[in-house]
Parts: sequence; C-alpha cells; structure tokens
Amino acid sequence: QVQLVESGGGLVQAGGSLRLSCAASARTLSAYAMGWFRQAPGKEREFVAAINWGGGNIYYAGSVKGRFTISRDNAKNTVYLRMNSLKPEDTAVYYCCRITDWPKGYDYWGQGTQVTVSS
Repeated sequence: QVQLVESGGGLVQAGGSLRLSCAASARTLSAYAMGWFRQAPGKEREFVAAINWGGGNIYYAGSVKGRFTISRDNAKNTVYLRMNSLKPEDTAVYYCCRITDWPKGYDYWGQGTQVTVSS
C-alpha cells in the first residue's frame, strides 16, 4: 500500500542538470516529511535533502547546498530533486524516503534511480 517510485536519473556530463521525481501513494505523503538520500559505490548511504509537508522546512547536505533544490507537490503526491551544476562526485543511486521521526526515522524507501555524472 505504501509505495515510492523514483525516476529521472540518467547519464549527464559535469555541469549539467537533472530533475528527479519521487511518485508516492497519496497516504504516503499525507502529513509526512520526505527526504532524498544517495549511495555511491563502496560508500555508505548519505543524506541529501529533506522537506516537511508544507514545504517551509528544508534541509540540505553541505555538499549539495546551492546546487540542489528539493520541492514537493502534494496535489500530485510527488517530491522532486532538481540537481544543477552536477559533479562526478554526485554519481550515486538516489533514493527518496518517508520521514517519520526527524532526523532518525525513515521508514519507507523507493528502489532508487541511478545518476551518473561524467567528467
């Protein structure tokens, strides 16, 4: 019943942009904050960005601040991650998740979408 599906990943050159989408079931987004994480090969999963239900509270990892923008459209049950000025070190599988208890509670995760940035 709770389902998250990421899309929008792909291969892009350094300096390029991508917009990731996370489509969710209606009840998944209702009253919950949402987040994006990423995991590069051989590295642990790291936090990227989070946004509360109303969109007024937003957090970014320092490595992406100023380049990435998280947003949400609750009417469409979708969370977005606009990624600009991409760097090779941004290469990773990107996952969206539902946040139940900030900053430690993340219960539902999508399957991920691959982002590869070439130099």
